[in-house]
Amino acid sequence: MLWLLLLLFFVQLCSTSAQDVRRQYLDPHNRARSQVGVGPLVWDNTLAAYAQNYANKRKADCALRHSGGPYGENLFWGSGREYTPADAVRSWVDEKKYYNYNSNSCAPGQQCGHYTQVVWRNTKKVGCARVKCNNGAIFIICNYNPPGNVNGQRPYLTSLLTSVSSV
Repeated sequence: MLWLLLLLFFVQLCSTSAQDVRRQYLDPHNRARSQVGVGPLVWDNTLAAYAQNYANKRKADCALRHSGGPYGENLFWGSGREYTPADAVRSWVDEKKYYNYNSNSCAPGQQCGHYTQVVWRNTKKVGCARVKCNNGAIFIICNYNPPGNVNGQRPYLTSLLTSVSSV
């Protein structure tokens, strides 16, 4: 009987831990999305498994190389400390300052595609993974479905912002 109680406790602990990790990715994504009037992302285990598989492949070199898969994708790399999921998402959302909605483009010489993927209005699901690379650096990947950054389209509509702010 004691072993059964210990097993149940361990299962509950693992489940709570997994939910906490998901929240570390979802909460900053969804805060950024709510600021531009798009709905929240939900966690997808298929995307998370895809991300984990690719992160495991990058563990040897920690290279910021995209997987080339069917999903939208953001990558993060950091060394010198234990970077968290929130650190990665924050770095992507910080590109907001380089995105110009009117021209639907990034400021010259800057990147903003990570940000636009985070807030892409048609994206509904996300799955992410984090590994510590052999060199001690941290590699984080998030995959998105449907993918964003479709040429000629805007990540969100300002009319959505107007209706959200007038509620």
